[in-house]
Amino acid sequence: MARYVDGFIVAVPTANVEAYRKLARKAGKVWMEYGALEYVECIADDVKPGKLTSFPQSVKQKPDETVAFSWITYKSRKHRDTVNAKVMADPRITAMDPKTMPFDAKRMIFGGFKSIVEF
Repeated sequence: MARYVDGFIVAVPTANVEAYRKLARKAGKVWMEYGALEYVECIADDVKPGKLTSFPQSVKQKPDETVAFSWITYKSRKHRDTVNAKVMADPRITAMDPKTMPFDAKRMIFGGFKSIVEF
């Protein structure tokens, strides 16, 4: 079954990792309630700066930050669009203030991807 994936990379101040985890748990519950197949949040464990490109470079990681990598899976792009419309209208999400996020949302990298190989 080919799926659709939204992927995210963001720099999180190391001091804010627990706050980020709490935010992710809250958001993940909302996405799952509206039909996402999977919601995963990860914190860098073995991620090194590269010479040309890397996860740290992609988000302009500062010395006191770590990289978070996450994805949400859906049945299809249409399913993603339906789920996300509901999520973005949910008061638990609309009440979130971007100014109080435990990361700099301006440096978030995100996009939607159609799977081409799955096991």
